[in-house]
Amino acid sequence: MRFHEVLSDLRYRSGKRQRQVAADLGISQALLSHYENGTREPGLAFLVRACDYYGVTADYLLGRTQTKTTATGEEAAALAQQLRALADKLTGLGE
Repeated sequence: MRFHEVLSDLRYRSGKRQRQVAADLGISQALLSHYENGTREPGLAFLVRACDYYGVTADYLLGRTQTKTTATGEEAAALAQQLRALADKLTGLGE
């Protein structure tokens, strides 16, 4: 999906009207409509606000990944531990 499709989908899934989301994000309803229709592209400040508003990553909002959020601190620590263990194991194989 492309940015405008993701943005529109997020609003639809939130169950909010365009007018409410636009007000919450500090833009006009018309501008949000342009973003959702793909006729205009937002600046970085809007992208940051939209990511925070919907609780998603910029990569998700931009259509670069299907993962909506980043790992929590605990998840990241567990992943780092698994990677260290794998690296240690691979290092041991090469000796």
